[in-house]
Amino acid sequence: MSLKEKEIKCVIWDLDHTIWNGVLLESPDVKLRPGIAEALKELDARGILQSISSKNEHVHAYAKLEELGIANYFLYPAINWNAKSGNVSWIQSKLNIGMDTMLFLDDQPFERDEVTSVHPEVTCWSPDDISGMLSHARLNPAFITVDSARRRDMYRQDQIRNEEEEQFEGPKEEFLASLQMEFIISEAQQEDLKRAEELTVRTNQLNSTGITYDFEELDRYRSSDRHKLLVCELTDRYGSYGKIGMALIEKGDTAWHMKLLLMSCRVMSRGVGSVLLSHIMQECKADNKVLRGDFRKTGRNRMMEMTYRFSNFKEIHNQEDVIVFENDLTVIQPFPSYIQVKIEDHSIS
Repeated sequence: MSLKEKEIKCVIWDLDHTIWNGVLLESPDVKLRPGIAEALKELDARGILQSISSKNEHVHAYAKLEELGIANYFLYPAINWNAKSGNVSWIQSKLNIGMDTMLFLDDQPFERDEVTSVHPEVTCWSPDDISGMLSHARLNPAFITVDSARRRDMYRQDQIRNEEEEQFEGPKEEFLASLQMEFIISEAQQEDLKRAEELTVRTNQLNSTGITYDFEELDRYRSSDRHKLLVCELTDRYGSYGKIGMALIEKGDTAWHMKLLLMSCRVMSRGVGSVLLSHIMQECKADNKVLRGDFRKTGRNRMMEMTYRFSNFKEIHNQEDVIVFENDLTVIQPFPSYIQVKIEDHSIS
């Protein structure tokens, strides 16, 4: 896998002559292509999301997916007569992942070309590529964590939350309060490190530097007296979002320096993006230090830059592609009233 090719986060399947042999509108007796059931199951186990973009009648096609026992694998299936590039856009917006992490499979060259013409970042394959897809580097994550193995279920919970929010009448803060969210911050344990490594690879929008760290590096920082490695989890009445954020802090004599701060884009709409940062600011102030943070533009993380600036961080150094922000901690944003913050294994000093 080249440095420019990212791991695939979502596979979007066509149906006719792709997932199954034949055309459903011509014959209801279509059969799954050989190896499809195994591929769907394995991709799901690896934490790779799956969806559908198919020109078919939704009711009949989805009923066939249920009959074949594979309907539950697919998030936000787009079964309609729209342009497939539009369906890809819709699926991408619902999953909130990068176009360059999506794979589209369709038997029709015209459909693949239509998607490529609108979304050149999307990888497009024909069904001929299915037989070898499970061995492809971009479909083989470096590790499979507890969170990645249950990623589909977590997105399914998000879908239910979003549907409930659309039906909720009242201010957004009231809806967020109704979720009974708990934000849990803890010092990373060794069993958290695979997920922490995964977060540095997969998180792009709320990521202060875009720098990735492997398991061994994170374990060294976790064991270092001069560093603090924090992870956080979000839960609500529907269940857990999993580990959704982390911070790597270097503790100096006069300042704490955040070498990395990130938060999963999955929780951006929950109003919790600044909770971990506010916690670090509170603890740094209690230690009578100033707080600094690195920021490196990646082309996709402007939201993190805005988070620093809105939190009263001032730029003190800008060299090459790294900005260093500093905060004197005179103003610290309080935790949102609609969320309970819980600190576990709390020993920052």
